Amino acid sequence: MCNWPRPDQQPVHQPQSLNGLVLKLRRQGSFYLKARTVWLGCPEKCEEKYPKNAIKNQKYNIFTFIPGVLYEQFKFFLNLYFLVVSCSQFVPALKIGYLYTYWAPLGFVLTVTVVREAVDEFRRYKRDKEMNSQLYSKLTNQRIPSDMVFLRTSEKTGSCFIRTDQLDGETDWKLKVAVSCTQRLPALGDLFSINAYVYAQKPQLDIHSFEGTFTREDSDPAVHESLSIENTLWASTVVASGTVIGVVIYTGKETRSVMNTSNPKNKVGLLDLELNQLTKALFLALVALSVVMVTLQGFVGPWYRNLFRFLLLFSYIIPISLRVNLDMGKAAYGWMIMKDDNIPGTVVRTSTIPEELGRLVYLLTDKTGTLTQNEMVFKRLHLGTVSYGTDTMDEIQSHIINSYSQSSAPKVRKSVSSRIHEAVKAIALCHNVTPVYESRAGVSAETEYAEVDQDFSDENRTYQASSPDEVALVQWTESVGLTLVNRDLTSMQLKTPGGHILTYYILQIFPFTSESKRMGIIVRDESSGDITFYMKGADVAMSTIVQYNDWLEEECGNMAREGLRTLVVAKKSLTEEQYQDFESRYNQAKLSIHDRNLKVAAVVESLEREMELLCLTGVEDQLQADVRPTLEMLRNAGIKIWMLTGDKLETATCIAKSSHLVSRTQDIHIFRPVATRGEAHLELNAFRRKHDCALVISGDSLEVCLKYYEHEFVELACQCPAVVCCRCSPTQKAHIVKLLQHHTGKRTCAIGDGGNDVSMIQAADCGIGIEGKEGKQASLAADFSITQFKHIGRLLMVHGRNSYKRSAALGQFVMHRGLIISTMQAVFSSVFYFASVPLYQGFLMVGYATIYTMFPVFSLVLDQDVKPEMALLYPELYKDLTKGRSLSFKTFLIWVLISIYQGGILMYGALLLFESEFVHVVAISFTALILTELLMVALTIRTWHWLMVVAEFLSLGCYVASLAFLNEYFDVAFITTVTFLWKVSAITVVSCLPLYILKYLKRKFSPPSYSKLTS
Repeated sequence: MCNWPRPDQQPVHQPQSLNGLVLKLRRQGSFYLKARTVWLGCPEKCEEKYPKNAIKNQKYNIFTFIPGVLYEQFKFFLNLYFLVVSCSQFVPALKIGYLYTYWAPLGFVLTVTVVREAVDEFRRYKRDKEMNSQLYSKLTNQRIPSDMVFLRTSEKTGSCFIRTDQLDGETDWKLKVAVSCTQRLPALGDLFSINAYVYAQKPQLDIHSFEGTFTREDSDPAVHESLSIENTLWASTVVASGTVIGVVIYTGKETRSVMNTSNPKNKVGLLDLELNQLTKALFLALVALSVVMVTLQGFVGPWYRNLFRFLLLFSYIIPISLRVNLDMGKAAYGWMIMKDDNIPGTVVRTSTIPEELGRLVYLLTDKTGTLTQNEMVFKRLHLGTVSYGTDTMDEIQSHIINSYSQSSAPKVRKSVSSRIHEAVKAIALCHNVTPVYESRAGVSAETEYAEVDQDFSDENRTYQASSPDEVALVQWTESVGLTLVNRDLTSMQLKTPGGHILTYYILQIFPFTSESKRMGIIVRDESSGDITFYMKGADVAMSTIVQYNDWLEEECGNMAREGLRTLVVAKKSLTEEQYQDFESRYNQAKLSIHDRNLKVAAVVESLEREMELLCLTGVEDQLQADVRPTLEMLRNAGIKIWMLTGDKLETATCIAKSSHLVSRTQDIHIFRPVATRGEAHLELNAFRRKHDCALVISGDSLEVCLKYYEHEFVELACQCPAVVCCRCSPTQKAHIVKLLQHHTGKRTCAIGDGGNDVSMIQAADCGIGIEGKEGKQASLAADFSITQFKHIGRLLMVHGRNSYKRSAALGQFVMHRGLIISTMQAVFSSVFYFASVPLYQGFLMVGYATIYTMFPVFSLVLDQDVKPEMALLYPELYKDLTKGRSLSFKTFLIWVLISIYQGGILMYGALLLFESEFVHVVAISFTALILTELLMVALTIRTWHWLMVVAEFLSLGCYVASLAFLNEYFDVAFITTVTFLWKVSAITVVSCLPLYILKYLKRKFSPPSYSKLTS
């Protein structure tokens, strides 16, 4: 529970209500970070203004929108060039045609762009508004909306668990402790009657540290308590147990989660950059052509004015409609992606980069919630001689029921039954889990500690622990009949299948740490008085502690290959004397001033010898649906997958194996922790000697390597089939993305589902967010949002591939359309003594670029070379795209040659075949040009669609119909003659037939890879 003002009103100070706890959190003006003092229940004492608690994913505001969008457009050479050309028409000496022939297309392009950006921006604004206008007073299972100091909880222990997976990617729950002064107050309402304040340091990036103080002035003497990270509840975390009350200290952009995310950047696709390069090449060709024309003219008269007029005449070499066509294409691809029934719920949030999905080489993925569901399931119990899986758990259950129902017979030899009993009891006792019972609805806050209303039935019990693995183990012992029903600081109670309660006193507990990799507990059985030391931990830590055996290492390896997390469970019985001796040494060690931790560890280790190995357990973190086949498909498509996670090294390695991110035959090289330049050097050399092995490295070691050996490290890592980085902070994830972009120059894609993935998603060339049960932060910040990881296969293999191939064909075809008419203009000018006179005037030029050829050219957006099923079946087809062969200087030159050939034939043909009047040249050549364009579209198409046929005939119909109105350009009497028809047909056949023949021969003798599949 937390207290929160409505975004649109100032919180009022109500003495007995929770609202008084909230401070004024509004503030305008500049944004800088400073420490603050926050008074409890007295918002009027807060003089400072702080940022309001709102998230913002928008790129622009109302003032920067138009300038921002125009800058993004004119940043492209193409658009800038057209702006200059259009402006030149205001100069009388340079005026060539009507103003609308230049300004109409440019205006149309800009309008389309501005509208599209406005729609994207408005959607972002609406989503942000929806998130920001949520009202909070009580939070149940929702994310904490701002950074708070934890004052009070309903839990008796004065502490609670929170889930931080959205903040740091860790699956373990964290224990947080309430400020003891406020936790001890008799009633909730007393929070408002005391005179107290919290002092907090200025906001920082580090999510793992905090310094502050809590001061109560009206007590005698005044109470001062120091506050640390364990007294805080950061935004984006979820309270997992009990109810909590806190005071807000940081809001909006000062919260830890927002400070760890980067600002969104405007993304530009690789295809757009490549087309921008080609337009520059075309511009050079244009200048060269104009200079040649002026030179052949012999620099007579005002030659520089003629040079500029030639530049304008040939300006169609660079087609303005290129951007319109591509932008409409992008919109169409976005629509197709959202309408695809095979990937329901997919949303395209950035409509400018669908082609990027077809060019990816690196995929950087999060683990928790993206590859895994973060739900643990107990899968395997191994006793050395016998192993139990999910299908044989009922046998264990019957053994447990038998062992508790028999009277204690003298044990001769350890039967399987007694060994199972011992193992299950050990798992049920050796943990840090607390059973919690929800209090009944309608219990008032004042009786929050009353136990009368609590319901102790099995259905009402939930377990809480810092690690989901532990909960899975305790839930499993409950399913086989031994149930944990109660636990406090000194004892725990188990319920047997017969309903008896067994009580065990907790004498000592040794918590799990990442160094020791194990946890232990010493308990005394109430009925018999026996003292037992139980221990469980990772196989690396436990193998030296347990008695000699010949099966542990092998079975751990087998389970790890199945992707199970393994824990080794062992026990040791202690006599009363042994325990008393241990306890005195342990307490003495805890009091020592020097090297306390080492001494305590040494005392505990004296117990950890020759322990009896009970069993090996395997717990599975369930993968998302179809993760394995999807990763397999992506690997076959030539995409290298890196897993970046905030989780522990063991967990990450385990998931890398179970998800087949690392294939079974591959070795895994675990990069040893390094802290200095020398260590990093040695470890990199060791890694260099390995071949074809996956790399696992922790965030700290990565930082050191990048500091001293950035280039060498990235070079080595890029050769690995897979890389796993664990313990990564959100900013580190984004840094790795930028490194790959900088060093390899290849396209990267990042996919994640949590707030801790936002920076990485925004830094990548293409960011994909998964809308999970964890919230929508990642999916809102991403370019594409999907509902399941498996959808990424179809998104890339089908939509990405098609978008790129279609845009490449479309872009080059539109350029061909401009080149062919410029070639005709060049031939025309050179025949007529290099006059700078336009061949086609006014509407003919506008009509040529729009009405007559737009529909068929645009229908290339529906073209596909193989069916979606084929593209998914043969992901290798995707590999070809990363080489960028669909749009390269080679393919571009082929189109240039085709344009020159066709333009020359059309113009010379018309000049040869016209008889008397010059008007006939225009009519013949223009009609042949339109027909050639329509036939060329048909030549380019690989798979026909009924809309394409409609587009071809519609355009032809439009042209024929418009001939009646174009009498200022055409001689209507001549057009209706047979002579006109045969001349046009002859020229068209000569310009197109050779290309059809060439295409047929090429398909026959060197077919492209996709055609081999379709046949």
